[in-house]
Amino acid sequence: MGILLTISDLLIPVTVLCIVVFGCLQRMDIYEVFLEGAKEGLQTVLDILPTLIGLMAVEVMRAGGLLDILVRLIRPAAEAVGFPAELAPLSLVRLVSSSAATGLLTDLFAKYGPDSFLGRTASVMMSCTETVFYTMSLYFLSVGIRKTRYTLPCALLANLVGIFAAVALVRLVF
Repeated sequence: MGILLTISDLLIPVTVLCIVVFGCLQRMDIYEVFLEGAKEGLQTVLDILPTLIGLMAVEVMRAGGLLDILVRLIRPAAEAVGFPAELAPLSLVRLVSSSAATGLLTDLFAKYGPDSFLGRTASVMMSCTETVFYTMSLYFLSVGIRKTRYTLPCALLANLVGIFAAVALVRLVF
């Protein structure tokens, strides 16, 4: 175990040293290449900034209790169609952020258990759905697409089908 800890402690410094040595052997201006990479990294951050702000908004809604209020509002309609209202926040947050949805998933596991109906359904739902808004903003912005046409309605419909398929599959199998 001590050897693995030593290796993990040395991994980053040795990697940086190898990059610097390789750059020197290739007679590159290492500092200029570093600055160019830093500029590209900042541009990438600026490109995905709206997505990062959206992720932060999801966390604020979650911490502020808005998702709990949403569950109480949706519960009658959800129960009427046979959908567990406790999964509504996960369904909505999954559209924006996979990491925030994973946080909600672990909360569901802690409260109901991973082998419960809700835990299993949430797990299948995470596999049957996509982070539509994050994916669209990241990929479409990176290639400069401004008009998405039917992408958003079709992606939302596919997510809805995935959500109800998850509920139906868990009821059928378990």
